[in-house]
Amino acid sequence: MSAPDGSPVGAERSIGQLFASATTDLSALVHDEIALAKAQLKRDVKRGATSGGAFTAAGAVLLFSLPMLNFALAYGIRTWTGWNMAICFVLSFAANVLVAGLLALVGVTMAKKAKKGKGPQKVAASMKESASVLQHAKPHPRPSTPADTVVEAVARSTS
Repeated sequence: MSAPDGSPVGAERSIGQLFASATTDLSALVHDEIALAKAQLKRDVKRGATSGGAFTAAGAVLLFSLPMLNFALAYGIRTWTGWNMAICFVLSFAANVLVAGLLALVGVTMAKKAKKGKGPQKVAASMKESASVLQHAKPHPRPSTPADTVVEAVARSTS
């Protein structure tokens, strides 16, 4: 039997070999994580595009059904009130204008809120603040133990 690096099991390996093995494994792990993130991003983009296509199709169907709704509304007003058809169609048009006005008002309000919101700038400022805090951080001193002295002596002798 042998270890992953090809050395026999039970053989003593130097600190340098252990460090090289750990570095290689960490590098492979990082590459695998990047590949996984790319695959997940690709899947999410594909789902988003499919979702956007479905919403576009739903909007087109709704848009092409609006004339039928207008006719139904006009004929419904005529049935309930007995008024002239021209007046019923004008009332149907007025209802459409009212709905469009309300939707435009909601859109303008949301656009103003989006313009005021500084989400990306807040995130960038927070990241800069975290980076500045971490730059000035110093590691806590650890009490030295006999094992630390041995590792330090071995590290000096191998370099």
